[in-house]
Amino acid sequence: MPRFSIIVPASGVAGRLSQALDSVLAQSFGDFELIPVCDAPDSPAGAVAAAYAERHSRVAPLTSPTSGGPGVARTAGTEAATGTYLLFLDGDDVLLPGALAAIDARLRTTGDVDVLYFAHERAHWWDPETSTPPLGPAPDGAFAPGQAPELTGVAVPVWSAAYRRAFVTGHRLAFPAGHFADVGWGGLVTLAAERLAVLRTVCVRHLVRRQGSRPHTPGEHQFDLLDQVERVLVRATELRLPADRARPLFEQLFSAVLRTAAHPELLPAHRRRAFFRRAGRLHRRHRPAGFRPPAGSLGVQHRLLASGAYGTFRALRAANQSVAKATRKAPLPHLARTRARYTLQLHRPLDENLAVYCAYWGRGYACNPAAIHARARRLAPHIRSVFLVEADAVGSVPKDVEYAVIGSRAYWDVLARAKYLINNANFADGVVKRPGSVHLQTQHGTPLKKMGVDQSPYPVVAASTGSFAKLLARMDRWDYNLSSNRHSTEMWERAFPGAYETLEYGYPRNDVYYTATADDVARVRRELGVPEGKTAVLYAPTHRDHSTGFDAGLDLEAFCDAVGDDFVVLLRAHYFYDRGAARAADRVIDVTRHRSSEDVCLAADALITDYSSIMFDYANLDRPIVVYADDWDVYREIRGVYFDLMEAPPGRVVRTSEELAAVFRDGSFADAEARAVRAAFRQRFCQFDDGRAAERVVRRVLLGEPPASIPPVIPLAERIPAPAPALVRS
Repeated sequence: MPRFSIIVPASGVAGRLSQALDSVLAQSFGDFELIPVCDAPDSPAGAVAAAYAERHSRVAPLTSPTSGGPGVARTAGTEAATGTYLLFLDGDDVLLPGALAAIDARLRTTGDVDVLYFAHERAHWWDPETSTPPLGPAPDGAFAPGQAPELTGVAVPVWSAAYRRAFVTGHRLAFPAGHFADVGWGGLVTLAAERLAVLRTVCVRHLVRRQGSRPHTPGEHQFDLLDQVERVLVRATELRLPADRARPLFEQLFSAVLRTAAHPELLPAHRRRAFFRRAGRLHRRHRPAGFRPPAGSLGVQHRLLASGAYGTFRALRAANQSVAKATRKAPLPHLARTRARYTLQLHRPLDENLAVYCAYWGRGYACNPAAIHARARRLAPHIRSVFLVEADAVGSVPKDVEYAVIGSRAYWDVLARAKYLINNANFADGVVKRPGSVHLQTQHGTPLKKMGVDQSPYPVVAASTGSFAKLLARMDRWDYNLSSNRHSTEMWERAFPGAYETLEYGYPRNDVYYTATADDVARVRRELGVPEGKTAVLYAPTHRDHSTGFDAGLDLEAFCDAVGDDFVVLLRAHYFYDRGAARAADRVIDVTRHRSSEDVCLAADALITDYSSIMFDYANLDRPIVVYADDWDVYREIRGVYFDLMEAPPGRVVRTSEELAAVFRDGSFADAEARAVRAAFRQRFCQFDDGRAAERVVRRVLLGEPPASIPPVIPLAERIPAPAPALVRS
């Protein structure tokens, strides 16, 4: 029997779950079992937990439905646990080093208490500073609950205590379904306990999420709080709790109730009075003898609640309501000529059959938005589709595609009225997220480099990113966020902390890598000017945040001379630049301005890149990739990365131009070792790209089909990439 069973509800925290599990597995005290409880084995969190279980015998994942909230997951973990003591850890929290050893040492000193409360610290998701809520006064050793009446358990989070399993099962204590389970659990546990103890060592670092927890979001579920309060108060009445314990318990429970009542935006408008009246009835029915409301504003609220004076209570909070309404006031575009028109259009109904698309801040008809647009015209022809482009990018738009120039009257009109808004970057700050509209963020690559708020520790990148507050405001408009692999799902959750739903559907732009034919490949090569019989190597370096202007980073003409006449280079600069090479030679073809990076990849026999996300897309073709990492250490230090590419590359890694030429001269860029490394890379990063991503997106987002009806992802082993140019030529 292990000393501790550590139960981790893991739904919706895939991006940080590994940190939580690592913090447990790295403990110096090793007598424990670790039980992650996930919503499904194939969910993002379930996949993380399963991978840990394969590597660590002490990890035993469970499955529990998400509909019951974390309480149901904790109960499921409790039923499976075998440890002497139960500990609960949220999936985005961490155990601090030495925590288990400290808890074990304290329990050996106090003996087998029913509950050991320990300290925790709260870390805001953005601010590195932490705070440690006090536990309050309590005797030094083990004590009965009556010796520390202020320690009611109501205000102690479930993950800030260790519970003797025999005590929990003996009293049939379980977490209720729904929300505010901590309130009910904490109160009932302390009412049932006979021996308690306190450890003032900080053992858990709790991450305060940007969106807040579910109990702090608006909705009907706020009534769950009253259910939990009533459960505790009824049990206290049954136990005839002494007045010196009943008074602090009552006050702490109603402090939570009044926090909700005092913020009307948390409740549906038609249910605010009902919440207040029910709370008032509970207050009157269970108020302990001799209870005196606290001083100040809180005491006034107690009296108004007890008397049922909803009108007066509402008037008292009118100022707060006004502030809340002001914060919800929609921002308006700053352009004076469009402000009035856009505002007027916002007052018109949404056009349920209008979708607007944009890619790379209007640089052209490209990437995932273009692929979704093309598929929507076939699967959802009733939806009018308008692509947004800058004036100088109009030429990139196919002649049969409707478009609007960014900044024009038509642009603001469609943005104001569209039901669906689809972008691989972000719409302008002034764009309003209207109720009923659907925003899809498609992204435009798999993240190797740090993204979103994860860029903040890197000064050079943070300075060029601009306001993180504005970034978060733009992100808050997203309803859906697209992912092409589980790695992306986890990193997006960290980089863009929001309430959107992740769609693990693959990148629509990569569909062509599985649908293109030999004729398509040959046609693209002719269009790009690749000479017949030549091996085309695509060179696609990424942007350097610490550099200005495009620098190829490689003498391409010298490379061509070194590898021989059989090779030509297709140069594609990062999309920040309009052109690549300052001068071109016969064997260096600048394809930077070609509309489709996917076409360029189809035409290439092999890829050379440094740290560009194009490697993740090109890997779908299962063709050779070489990483030219001449400044990896500098790039990693300045830009920040999510994993060490040198340890998990898609093919050969070279550090110098001489090494680069050598692997092409001797053929090792495409040998068996390179293929084996690429296969592992594809398994990890080509997870959801199978040729049907655009269809999945259209069916789910534009047609509103339920998740169960969406075509499943084809297993990697069953996919057939577009034929390689060498096969086409033969």
